[in-house]
Amino acid sequence: MKRKHADRYDWKRILSKQFALTEVDSPEFTGYISLIKFNAVRQPLTVTMDGKRIKLVDTGYCWMQYFPFHEHYSITTVFDEQGEVMQWYVDVCEPVGTDERGIPYFDDLYLDVVLLPSGHIFLLDEDELEEALEWGRITHDQYSTAVKEASRLVQEVKEHPLVRRSKEDFIMMQQLLVP
Repeated sequence: MKRKHADRYDWKRILSKQFALTEVDSPEFTGYISLIKFNAVRQPLTVTMDGKRIKLVDTGYCWMQYFPFHEHYSITTVFDEQGEVMQWYVDVCEPVGTDERGIPYFDDLYLDVVLLPSGHIFLLDEDELEEALEWGRITHDQYSTAVKEASRLVQEVKEHPLVRRSKEDFIMMQQLLVP
């Protein structure tokens, strides 16, 4: 199982970045919100989805990530240099933890749900989940949790409150970026 930290401290693709983190406790959301602005990258990251090339990492791009408490998912909104949403990427995971630096992380349960601005939804990495179970990297309970959570998210992601409020939170988080 991969552990993913909000600040992506171990990602070699990033040469220079700004990072912001806040904790939110509101009726709509309780957890952490982080924002990474990529000031310089070793090379852009581009994927093909829905027959189109989509850039996910480049200089000037931002990743805003929600780490809800006591949930089995984390949502990353990818913004281009103009602040337009490129995609919402939902990691199915174990509930959030924090490391010794106070930075949130999650342990990835392999399945991912992607929502594009076009409204198209994709379920990714089912093969990785099967392999993780086969090789004993996850338990049967973790496998079951991942499948149930991914199924629920595929049905609900378009109307998910964190997807709906991502632009608003992006504006707020940009104010917190440390130069």
